Amino acid sequence: MTLNNQDQFLRHLFETAVAAADPMLCVPAALPEKPEGRTLIIGAGKASARMAEAVESAWGPCEGLVITRDGYARPCEGIEIVEASHPVPDGRGLEATARMLELLGSLKDTDQVVALISGGASALLEKPAGDITLAELQQLNADLLASGAPITEMNTVRKHVSRVKGGQLAAAAYPAKMTALIISDVAGDDPAFIASGPTVGDRTTPADARAILKRYGISIPASVEAVLNGPQRVLPVGAEELSTVRNVLVAAPSRSLEAAAKEARNAGCEVEILGDAIEGEARDLAVEQARLALDIQAKLKRGDAPRLLLSGGECTVTRRGDGIGGPNAEYALALAVALKGQAGLHAIACDTDGVDGAADVAGAVIGPETLENARALGIDPSAMLQANDSHSFFERLGDQVVPGPTLTNVNDFRAILIEAP
Repeated sequence: MTLNNQDQFLRHLFETAVAAADPMLCVPAALPEKPEGRTLIIGAGKASARMAEAVESAWGPCEGLVITRDGYARPCEGIEIVEASHPVPDGRGLEATARMLELLGSLKDTDQVVALISGGASALLEKPAGDITLAELQQLNADLLASGAPITEMNTVRKHVSRVKGGQLAAAAYPAKMTALIISDVAGDDPAFIASGPTVGDRTTPADARAILKRYGISIPASVEAVLNGPQRVLPVGAEELSTVRNVLVAAPSRSLEAAAKEARNAGCEVEILGDAIEGEARDLAVEQARLALDIQAKLKRGDAPRLLLSGGECTVTRRGDGIGGPNAEYALALAVALKGQAGLHAIACDTDGVDGAADVAGAVIGPETLENARALGIDPSAMLQANDSHSFFERLGDQVVPGPTLTNVNDFRAILIEAP
């Protein structure tokens, strides 16, 4: 791949990052020989169906049940694939979770479980605690998503209102042995926060969840309040029910960034990876990285190799307007505004799961012409940013990245290509 077309080059780097996290590559390598006796495959997340497909490619038909996002199902011979709603849970997810718990409850200490866990399972794998209704759970998730809270704080709340998160899914299988294969989509790759840690012990408390809700001004119904004022449900680190569980990370954002960096170096770029665990407001990060890109460009001389800045993590958006957007598209729009059409600067920002926010769009690309093209169409970029309407902005420009279901999920991918002006 060459740098002759910056847009295509950046899209290619994104595709390279996604391909590096394909479960068909990383899951079979983590599997042992298929155990004798009963082996149950369970899972949830945007990558879980592809992970199940990868298990059966190595082991043949298996018994099991996996819950994935609408449109992310894969053909499996033995494992049942259920599609459900994301990022807000629905009745299909709750019904499938109940059946999964029944399957786990039938296991003996001689049985084996392989759990396939990836981002998105916080919404897809769910059984509300106490008397919390589905409608109340949906409202709580929607409020958390609109609050601007980082994923670790959102998942802390989710754990303490659930009967399957924070190690409780694994506890349902005890004393059967469990191997959890995990694809990370959270900053720092802490398995306790990936998919709200259904197979991992937890150090947070209901008091932590209450404090988070208070911090973001999220009101809760009496049923949620009763659960958060009640006994601890999540499993503590070191709990006996988790003693038969082995958690294995099989894909992570850092590995995908390294794959893209290698591709860019082969094309003649000098690459700097700014980090794979960057969090914060998408528009604030865009301003910060725009300043960095401009500083780097100012030092380049004619004939110098292009520079590429790579970063990952999971940004958030505090909803201020009524537009349609997501963290990656909002970052791209804010970056374009901050760069003010500077020549020689191009960028891409996409979610590796193919879904930015709640839209079936991964993100967008920008270049020196982005603002000029928008104004030629009568679009005010700053006004669109204030309305959180970044997806609409890039749709009208034709600069969206729409890969469809990527069948994996290792979080945000951002790249800024810097050429001498």
